[in-house]
Amino acid sequence: MDYINAAEQLIRSRRSIYPSNYTGEKISNELIWKILDLANQAPNHKKTEPWRFIVYTGQGLEKLSAFESESYRKSVSPDRFSDIKYKKTKGKALKSSHVIAICMHPTPDLLPEWEEIAAVSCAVQNLWLACCAHDLGCYWSTPKYAVGEDAFFELKPGEKCLGLFYIGIPQKELAPKSGRKPIEDKTRWIE
Repeated sequence: MDYINAAEQLIRSRRSIYPSNYTGEKISNELIWKILDLANQAPNHKKTEPWRFIVYTGQGLEKLSAFESESYRKSVSPDRFSDIKYKKTKGKALKSSHVIAICMHPTPDLLPEWEEIAAVSCAVQNLWLACCAHDLGCYWSTPKYAVGEDAFFELKPGEKCLGLFYIGIPQKELAPKSGRKPIEDKTRWIE
């Protein structure tokens, strides 16, 4: 197998596919475990492995959906409330096969928080690439109600939720859209 070309193709094909584009079909828990194990291979300074995952599926998705939609309702004034957004928020988890709360268990005595966040982000990139390799749709969302809502996620002291990672089977093959500006616009060389 040509690993270099396969890796390049996988990285270039990584994309966000939102729950509105999922079929609602279930993915096996065995595959989700495999994907989580690949996330666990992420680089991290001093081997702190700060990522923590909470997986919602089955009835757990209904609990998460209720939390998300009610959190939206509480976060807006009555005059700014949108029934359409409420229903969309409620449906995100229900259209997904699995939703993973991306959490961080920092070690402030060893590392600055930004390094731990970077390690968790690397784990999420591994999740993303693994999902794309298995033709699954996914995306990482950082809604206000998830980030900082430690009580719902029953986090340990010091732990933080950094967002939700939605996974589902896409309705149809969606062409990857990079939309990236050229790397030359973002790079300086000093020789």
